[in-house]
Amino acid sequence: MGVRVAGGQGFYGDTPRAVTGLVDEGIDYLCLEALAELTLAILQKDRQKDEARGYTRDLPAYLQAALPAVAAGRTKVITNAGGINPAAATRAAVETVRGMGLSGITVATVLGDDLTGRLDELAGQTALGNLESGAPFSAFTPPVLFASAYLGARPIVDALTAGADVVITGRVADAALFLAPLVYEHRWAWDDWDRLAAGTLVGHLLECSGQSAGGNLSVDWASVPRPWDLPYPIAEVEGDGAALITKPASSGGRVTFDTVRHQLLYEVHDPAAYLSPDVVADFTSPRFIDEGSDRVHVSGVKGRAATPTYKALLCHHAGWSGEARVAFSWPDAAEKALATAAIFEKRVQAAGLSVDEWRFERFGVDALGGPTVPPTDAEPPEVLLRAAWRCADARTAALVGRELVPLTLSGPAAGMTGVGRGGGGPSELLGLWPTLVEKTLVDPSVSIAVEKVQ
Repeated sequence: MGVRVAGGQGFYGDTPRAVTGLVDEGIDYLCLEALAELTLAILQKDRQKDEARGYTRDLPAYLQAALPAVAAGRTKVITNAGGINPAAATRAAVETVRGMGLSGITVATVLGDDLTGRLDELAGQTALGNLESGAPFSAFTPPVLFASAYLGARPIVDALTAGADVVITGRVADAALFLAPLVYEHRWAWDDWDRLAAGTLVGHLLECSGQSAGGNLSVDWASVPRPWDLPYPIAEVEGDGAALITKPASSGGRVTFDTVRHQLLYEVHDPAAYLSPDVVADFTSPRFIDEGSDRVHVSGVKGRAATPTYKALLCHHAGWSGEARVAFSWPDAAEKALATAAIFEKRVQAAGLSVDEWRFERFGVDALGGPTVPPTDAEPPEVLLRAAWRCADARTAALVGRELVPLTLSGPAAGMTGVGRGGGGPSELLGLWPTLVEKTLVDPSVSIAVEKVQ
């Protein structure tokens, strides 16, 4: 019999309104994927202000929509909303259960992805070099603000085995949230690489809000039915790993070969070797059959043995940023923006202010597409200049922005105007250090805490 799993969240700040439609449709597991690298940095800034934070604070809203079905025994919830403080997220979840007058719900917390206090120990046993730059760990700028390993599905399966109705994790790989209930329900072995790859593919297809149901679509996007009522996807997964991707029948959106294949390649570097903690999946192997009526059948996924390492993400302070945006009108809008950027930079130098890094973008000319956009003879009617800068301290970052203000009347002729209300202060920058760490150094510290709410 198939297991019905659904993706009810794609990022921190997503809307919980889709949850009701999914639960009403009848699902066994609701998976809420709340994290990204940027999200971890946001959560770190939250925790710097209040040690009780560090988790995604929209978790209670999602639980309020799902808990009645959980209490009735119709579904279970799995989420990585714990961020960098899963214990605090669990406290918020328990308070939400009690606040709704519910009881008998078991909440499990997956702990052990936090490597922050172990870096000195780990550095003596593994390289921790930067995956992107190749820099050695000795180049890492202390102090570490957080360090998270991307765990897989195993501890979530352990939590479900312990009787959890709600599982809250810290940083686990996105697709692992969806793979775990399939392993648990179908009793897949941890070396059954093809089935683990099939479950990972299902997770990848469901993890990004409404993208498998017509969202973020680049083909025939204008004809997606009722896009304001876009649903989130559901997968019915059989014991052999074959899956049917669909959506709530009463919603807008659509599920077709095109919508599913677009999501298949989203955020994928090598489709033939999609690395996850549990398996290396071959996304070029599955067969997709569009059955019509918002149903796409997926089968034939192949996989091979997982790597011996987890990805880990380390975070450190990286200075302070400032930003300003000004618009220029025709004629010569692009040239005015370019000249203003140069004058601004010279004024900052003349004021004796130290800027470690500049970034100038001209929206309407070269911002989103950069140099890939072919030149055109048509002069843009308006151009938005975005100027951003990085400084060693907040005071300098604030002073830099003041040097742009006089150009309102003392820059290139007519046409410069501010955009938005402005006045925002400097923002702390966090540097991210992606690396690898051996699983054998992490797994012994992974644990499950289980609490039944009475």
